[in-house]
Amino acid sequence: MERTLAIIKPDAVQRGLVGKILARLEAAGFVILAMKMVYLSKEDAQRFYHVHRERPFFDSLTSYMASGPAVALLLQREGAIASLRELMGATNPAQAAAGTLRHEFGLDVEKNAIHGSDSPETAAWEIPFFFSGLEFRER
Repeated sequence: MERTLAIIKPDAVQRGLVGKILARLEAAGFVILAMKMVYLSKEDAQRFYHVHRERPFFDSLTSYMASGPAVALLLQREGAIASLRELMGATNPAQAAAGTLRHEFGLDVEKNAIHGSDSPETAAWEIPFFFSGLEFRER
């Protein structure tokens, strides 16, 4: 079993899409080990997205992620990282395959409804950013 982090981004929370996204995740075989609503400060968002610090979209992305509540999820299933990436679709919703979360719920490259870890190394860093060992158990 593999674990990954997902974040339902502020635009999707504000548009009332949390339930629909959770239902799609569960239908795809993900087990939700932990979930919580979070309110990132600009500084929190900058720490979380530190790998993009030199990218031109860094300020906009971190401001957006601090603009409202988001829902952090610790997910588990076989091949969780690759499966979530496939279910999410391309970063740009206009280029995402039909039936993917970003195609259905994303507005643009930034407001694309959901974040997911892109590698085991990234997941290993991202999961404890949001969840301590006290917040979930093995299943």
